[in-house]
Amino acid sequence: MNNTVIKVLRKPITSAIIAILIGFLVAAIVLASAGYDPGASFAALFSGMVGRPRYIVNVIIKATPLLFCGIAVAFAFKVGLFNIGAEGQYILGTVAATIVGITCDLPAVLEIPLVVLSGTIAGALSGALIGWLKAKFGIHEVITSIMFNWISLYLCNYVVSLDVFHQPNTTGTYAVHDTAFTMILPYWKLSDEGQAALANVPVLRDVLVRCDVNVGIIVAVVAAVFIGWLLKRTKMGYEMRAVGLNKDAARFAGINVEKNIVLCMVISGALCGIAGALNITGISPHGISTLAAFENNGFNGLSVAFIAGCSPVACIPASLLFAGLIYGGQTVQQTMGAPSEIISIMIGTIVFCMALGGVIPMLAEHIQRSRAERAEQARKLAAEAGATPVAAAGESGSQKDEDAAEPKAPAEASPKAAEPTDSSEKKGADGDAR
Repeated sequence: MNNTVIKVLRKPITSAIIAILIGFLVAAIVLASAGYDPGASFAALFSGMVGRPRYIVNVIIKATPLLFCGIAVAFAFKVGLFNIGAEGQYILGTVAATIVGITCDLPAVLEIPLVVLSGTIAGALSGALIGWLKAKFGIHEVITSIMFNWISLYLCNYVVSLDVFHQPNTTGTYAVHDTAFTMILPYWKLSDEGQAALANVPVLRDVLVRCDVNVGIIVAVVAAVFIGWLLKRTKMGYEMRAVGLNKDAARFAGINVEKNIVLCMVISGALCGIAGALNITGISPHGISTLAAFENNGFNGLSVAFIAGCSPVACIPASLLFAGLIYGGQTVQQTMGAPSEIISIMIGTIVFCMALGGVIPMLAEHIQRSRAERAEQARKLAAEAGATPVAAAGESGSQKDEDAAEPKAPAEASPKAAEPTDSSEKKGADGDAR
């Protein structure tokens, strides 16, 4: 049983579960301190996450960009890079997709790949420049990526302000052409025929009509599985992981470190760019708007990656959890009146505890080492306890042998032995005389 517990503690999922439980515990303490019922608040949270099919679909839609950005950050982290520029690369993906989607009006079979590809290339170029500065000049990617985040934000606002894209009397651009939409049945569900068919199925009507159901989550899941396969099963992934573990050793083994750094950032940026492009084509209003602050899809992707332990496949449940907390947190605010910052505290606590995820495996090692030391000490004590009677028996046997071998000295000399004979006295006298 103890061995099973140690094995469970060593698994990464154990650290994630403990971190989530601690996050809920901290949120409960904060809610109780602020005068709110933690049980009712958590009930409202889960109701807002999974209470209706429409809520579940909205959580999935919100999780899609988080999953893409989480995969991008996790992938870069495996190669020893910290892509904090996921937010800027996501924004560039939305900008490029909007520009191409507005200026090009092609059939859907051409429009959709063109728009998505444009966003992908924009994110990849941003990542490539960050990676090249790192590989060529040794400029840390955190500094350059943070700077590119702000460049991307102001570039987005500049594009929105251009007359060719700006929609009058709004703070945003025109929508991309409808041939670029990646929503599921975008026209049929709003037609009279679709409305009549969906009237008989209230669940589908609630989901399809009131939600922007799109194919983004399918692409995101495929991307997560592909990146996980790329890292674990290919030569390219092996070289990238080797660079992430030890650049000097990888270079000594003949791996081109600089090329792998740039390639890693290209792939990471491309994933963020795809997220931005699919957000434009799949979610209304299908355009960009003036940004007063970051939308935080890229920054939240950092949290998703850390909750997932930087595993691309584990980013799938992590993104759903993160999106559920954000979306369900609105229900807590509306139902209980509790501030939404409490959800942010919970998420921050979970991420913080995941950053300390190595503590749980260390605890397992400590338990196993303590058990081994106690077992060794018990074995020694048992060996000593078993050797004591044997040694005593051996000692008594040897004592008997010594007694038998050595003659006993008389305690008192006999009277006859004490009286000298005449001959002995004469010998002594003669000896003295001599």
